[in-house]
Order: sequence, then C-alpha cells, then structure tokens
Amino acid sequence: MDSVERPTWAPGDIDLSRPSIARVYDYWLGGAHNFAVDRAVGDKVLADVPVLKSVILNHRAFLRRAVRFMLGQGIRQFLDLGSGIPTVGNVHEIAQAADPTARVVYVDMDPVAVAHSRAILTGNELVGVLQTDVRDARQVLQSPEVQGLLDFDRPIGVLMVALLHFVPDSEDPNGMVADYRDALPPGSHLAISHAGYEEGEWNPAWDDAKTTYNRGVSEMRYRKKREVEDLFDGFGLVEPGVARLPLWHPESPDDVDEGAAHFLGFGGVGRRP
Repeated sequence: MDSVERPTWAPGDIDLSRPSIARVYDYWLGGAHNFAVDRAVGDKVLADVPVLKSVILNHRAFLRRAVRFMLGQGIRQFLDLGSGIPTVGNVHEIAQAADPTARVVYVDMDPVAVAHSRAILTGNELVGVLQTDVRDARQVLQSPEVQGLLDFDRPIGVLMVALLHFVPDSEDPNGMVADYRDALPPGSHLAISHAGYEEGEWNPAWDDAKTTYNRGVSEMRYRKKREVEDLFDGFGLVEPGVARLPLWHPESPDDVDEGAAHFLGFGGVGRRP
C-alpha cells in the first residue's frame, strides 16, 4: 500500500513511495504533481547547488517564450522532446490558449513521466504522449502518436529544451538534431536550450556544481556557445541568434538581471528554410 494517498492523476502502477526525477523537476518548477519523497530529494540537491532552481526556471521560461514566438509565426503543432511531466506553463496550455485546435505530442523515455502525463491529459484528444527514446528520431517520427496528430505538410515546432546537455558527444547530438531537421517541412522551427558557457570564461566552480548535479539527478555536459550554434546546422537562426537564456526575447526588462549576461546556458530558435 502506498504511504501517501493516491490522487486521481497518479496511475495505480506507479510507486509513490520512491522519488521520481520527473516529479522532482515538477516540484522545482512549482507544479502540483509531486510528493513529499520527491520534495525531499529536490531540497537536498538544491541545498548543494542553490543556483539550480534559477537555472531550471530559466529553461522553462525560455520554453514558454519560444512557443509563443512560434505561435506568432503561425505554427499550430508542436513536438516536445524530453518533455517530462507537462507541468506549470506547459506547451499545450500555451498553444491551446492561443488556438484551441493546436496539437502537441510530448515525448519522454521516463515511464513515470509518461504515466503521469497520460493520466493528466486524459480527454484532450489534440495532445499525445509517446514513451520512447528521443535520440531515435525515426522511431519518434513514425510513431502512431506523431503520425496521428501532426501534419507533415505544415510547419511543426520542435522543442529540445534542457535536453541535449544530457546527450554526450559519443551519441552524436548533432546527428540526432539533423535526423529531425531532415524530416521537417519548410517553415518548421526548432528551439534549443542548453547548459553552456562562452569561450574563455570557464569557472572551475561549475565543475563542482556539475558533479553534484550528476550525482543527485542525471549525467549532463556543458557545451560552448559555438557548439550550441552548430546544433542549428541547416536552420536559419532568428534574432538574436543563440543567446544567454534570459536574453533571448525577454518578456520584460525586469526579467533581465545583472547576472543575465553570464548565465550558464544558452537558447535559440532556428527556422527550416
């Protein structure tokens, strides 16, 4: 028996007594789909790396701005890769507020994230959830969920937010992006956010933060700005190009603080010609 009362959004085959990275992220983002065991893990990691919450919130804010930008370009269908649990400020919430007919497919390999997502999204026929490895573009793109919801004769918005820094060089992240790019129709957009730094500004303290994060959450890799730019090969970068996350289309000058110019991460959006 579970040690906590099971809410309606929590599937019966999910062990609520064990922490889930997907639910820890939900907690960090201010969502409601988490439990005391997840919050305990989240608080422990934040005690060791206090800046982490700000980093995660900035990636999420970039996702929201990127989706709104794409909506402004006329895009009404989205593929969110490495989506986690669709928590506060999720893609379908933003897209369907602008256009109730907007379609979204969430893709994640974490069975806990997928199970919760399916339970949360029950009844929304314009949103699909696919459990598979996002590194296999062919499997993702040929899935019934993607083929049934997305029209490849019309532009698609692809989101790789806080995803590719979990893909090591040995697994060819550039090739993975290219596999998706080659399947997209003209006018499609790609949004990427990625942990990273400018050439020549490396701070040894960042290694300590990464080590703590790797131990408590998941293995990740920083990349330099030029490496993030290379991920957009075959796309035309929209202004201002690859920029520090808080500086990419900020919603208000108040959102840009003194640390924005040195934020440990970049974001950008490219258009498929």
